[in-house]
Amino acid sequence: QVQLVESGGGLVQPGGSLRVSCAASGSIFRIIAMGWYRQAPGKQRELVATVNAGGGRNYADSVKGRVTISRDNAQNTVSLEIHSLEPEDTAVYYCNARVYTDMTNWGDYWGQGTEVTVSS
Repeated sequence: QVQLVESGGGLVQPGGSLRVSCAASGSIFRIIAMGWYRQAPGKQRELVATVNAGGGRNYADSVKGRVTISRDNAQNTVSLEIHSLEPEDTAVYYCNARVYTDMTNWGDYWGQGTEVTVSS
């Protein structure tokens, strides 16, 4: 099995910045991609950003220009920096990883989520 553990959420004032991180561990043969999704109260989970093994990045339009995703392939970690936070960024942020557990089997894995609240 693969475990993802997030850290770094919390309460931030509007206009502030926050960094959330995620570490993957367990039966990892190769990680194809890692990313962050978020779910605001009463809304569906949505993509924030992803990064593949080659460093290719994809950002949601709603956060483009305010968010940077970074990945450490050697450490199996991924981080997300969010700047100019708005109340609309309030959500539970979930780490995701698409992982090969051996040469042929792969799956999508999720962390438990870390809560980010933007409020004055």
